Amino acid sequence: MELRHLRYFIAVADAKSVTRAAAALGLQQPPLSQQVKALERELGFALFKRHPKGVELTPGGEVFLREARETFANLGRAATRASRASQGLVGSLSVGLTSSALAHPFAPRLLREFVRAYPNVDLGLKEGNAADLSEAVAKRTVDAALIRSPVSHPSGIVFEELVREEMLAVLPRGHAAAKGAGTLSLKALRDDGFILVRRPGAPGLYAQLIEACNREGFSPRIVAEVANMVTNVTLVAAGMGVSAVPASMRDFHRGSVVYRRLRPSSRLYAPVTLTMRRDDSNPVAKRFATLARELARAVA
Repeated sequence: MELRHLRYFIAVADAKSVTRAAAALGLQQPPLSQQVKALERELGFALFKRHPKGVELTPGGEVFLREARETFANLGRAATRASRASQGLVGSLSVGLTSSALAHPFAPRLLREFVRAYPNVDLGLKEGNAADLSEAVAKRTVDAALIRSPVSHPSGIVFEELVREEMLAVLPRGHAAAKGAGTLSLKALRDDGFILVRRPGAPGLYAQLIEACNREGFSPRIVAEVANMVTNVTLVAAGMGVSAVPASMRDFHRGSVVYRRLRPSSRLYAPVTLTMRRDDSNPVAKRFATLARELARAVA
């Protein structure tokens, strides 16, 4: 059975005449009659009762007409859905986020705007560190990720800096340097223990801080390495040491810590980086990346 057989059948049923249906379809009457009879033979029952003035549906024909119309309706819906999917208007998208990137206002704005613009896309979120999320993108278990600094550069993965922000020194509220005004030199913290996000998870920010301290003439004494920036600030709040975190985190534990800008000589920056596969053919992922770039330009 072919779709054209269904189309011919519906035309005859609507016209209640093979002759009128043939004219509407641009066919000769005999070939159309043969096609309808061939369909009846394949089905094993008569679709029409034939009489001198035309045809009328049999009980079986009435049921088959409803099903034939539904078949064409389903085909139309399927074509529409497929077209929308090819344009990235429907489908699914898995986005990875580090807790630090998520703290930046850009990340929730991007997610909010994407959901508003593409309500028919199934958006899934996965939290992790930069190393794990970069690997997840490479393995295709995540479509895109927002991280801070790249950890490694797997083949076929591209990193695109979207926005960047200053990093701030974060100190326990009772720290001597917490009472000062203006900017702070990292050198003023040379006798303190530093709390850092683990090198495997965020080597870019880790290395930046080490290098900045070295430029100030000292090697930082690292007292703890943690999994993420939130834990980092929490341990500072507990009085276990000092650290530096992106400025967008300055509302965490405000009652227990103090955030200070660093002097230009000590200044550090934290990017928000889009991580994607170079050859990704997912149109939804491409729309996500396009929106991310547009928003990044708007806030630059």
